[in-house]
Amino acid sequence: MEDRADAALVAATLNGDLNSYGVLVRRYQDTYFRFAVRMLGDREDADDALQSAFVRAFRALRDCREPVRFGAWLYQIVINECRTLGSRRARRERRIVPAEDELERRGVEHPEGASADMQEIQHALDQLDADQREAFVLKHVEELSYEEMADLTGAGVSALKMRVKRACDRLRELLEESRSAT
Repeated sequence: MEDRADAALVAATLNGDLNSYGVLVRRYQDTYFRFAVRMLGDREDADDALQSAFVRAFRALRDCREPVRFGAWLYQIVINECRTLGSRRARRERRIVPAEDELERRGVEHPEGASADMQEIQHALDQLDADQREAFVLKHVEELSYEEMADLTGAGVSALKMRVKRACDRLRELLEESRSAT
């Protein structure tokens, strides 16, 4: 069953075979989790966003117009969940000032074994605005083409190119500031 095409698994799920949806989840969870961690900068938030995305996708599976492109359809849901969770978290953090130890924890929380350079890059990524971070991650981490990015985000190719350029410029600034401070 693991080697069946997405469209066949979607059809089987719609016919009541929940194991087929489990195959779809296993097929996409690692890649989309990596994306969500980069977008949200926190493994727990990424896990929450991904779980919510999989539940939303399951509930809306009949609305998937092109089951052969299930992965792209799901990616759009994951992107939206990350955006929603990120903006909700930002609003909450503006109202509630976390304790100092919580701020420190957030600043250094990264996947285990991450090098100091990777931690520095993730910290800089966390400081980008959401649109720039999303464009940068899709282009340089997920290695998508601008056309694929446009399909997923609904933004135009020229807008995405500008976001990636601005993200790269801003990341360069942030990393130079960080290195000159140490």
